[in-house]
Amino acid sequence: MEQDCKQRFATKKASLPLLIGLIALAGCAHQYVMKLNNGAQITTAGKPKLKEGTYYFKDAKGKEQFVSAMRVREIAPASVAEREDKPKPVKAESQKKRKWYLLWLG
Repeated sequence: MEQDCKQRFATKKASLPLLIGLIALAGCAHQYVMKLNNGAQITTAGKPKLKEGTYYFKDAKGKEQFVSAMRVREIAPASVAEREDKPKPVKAESQKKRKWYLLWLG
């Protein structure tokens, strides 16, 4: 009896972090960013669907919207689109250290 209680407690204790992790992953997995030819970006609540040359999607408020496929340059998940926009770090050129025996020349 006592072992059953310990196993139930351990299972409940292990399932809570798993449940929180799944909710966190599911919450951000369904947003997409549509990049248009004019440079504008539209964040959608779900994956846009192409029907007869027009993309249909729901905006952040859940309202049905549409955009012509000719205006869309790229569609990517929001997590990928954010990574692409971040500037890449530039390596600064370090000055070469001068040798101690060349200091008297300079």
